[in-house]
Amino acid sequence: MPSAAKYPGTPDGRYFVVKGRLWRMSNPQLAPETRQALVNQLMQARRQVGAAKKAGDAEAEHAARAAVDAAKRGLGERGPVWWDDGAPDFNRKLAANTPYADWHKGIEHK
Repeated sequence: MPSAAKYPGTPDGRYFVVKGRLWRMSNPQLAPETRQALVNQLMQARRQVGAAKKAGDAEAEHAARAAVDAAKRGLGERGPVWWDDGAPDFNRKLAANTPYADWHKGIEHK
């Protein structure tokens, strides 16, 4: 989970903000063991992306990026949203262009 001081989270806990952009948080309902296993898979896949890029192996890089995506989907950071109240997904959107705009404006000036 991102550092609250470095990357503020929205009041509803759905996103954190980096450079004004919303990024979906992991599903807080995941069991700790499941979350840790998925984080471990994510870190391994990211290392594999780096190794494949360094080796110039496009096929291995593609497979590693698919593994990153699978782990992020498992964590709830991509794919279907993990909340069930029907609220839309603003993942990767600029906070200023979403219903979080006023909240974001308020934290920018602190």
